[in-house]
Amino acid sequence: MLTLFTYRYQEFRPPQGVPVRITLGAPRFRLPYQLTHSVRELAPRREYFSKGLPEFTAAYRADLDRLGAARIAARLREIAEAEGEHRLVLLCFEDLRDPAQWCHRRVFATWWKDATGDEVRELGPMANRFEQGTLM
Repeated sequence: MLTLFTYRYQEFRPPQGVPVRITLGAPRFRLPYQLTHSVRELAPRREYFSKGLPEFTAAYRADLDRLGAARIAARLREIAEAEGEHRLVLLCFEDLRDPAQWCHRRVFATWWKDATGDEVRELGPMANRFEQGTLM
């Protein structure tokens, strides 16, 4: 079993699951937890960040399509098995409380739902609504 969530580095806490980095760069600030795992394949390419949301989404989803859900799931299952924990929290930097903010972690979540049928919940507030993932 594999249960995926998304969140931001600054708000994550270990009882929520296993933290997994999905950004090109690592946080340059001190974290109150160990960040042992990284899935760089889920980080968007640097050149995508100069694009608007529609172009970014199309390019990033095309990369995810090339990787494929089976390959991504296998990589994430390796982490879950190594940790003995099915809850993985995919982390990046953006604060989604700002309605103008968007983030690749939610683009990934939508793609994953489309590709697998499985929901990827955000653990924090998102643009005027709160989406809380089940932690059990």
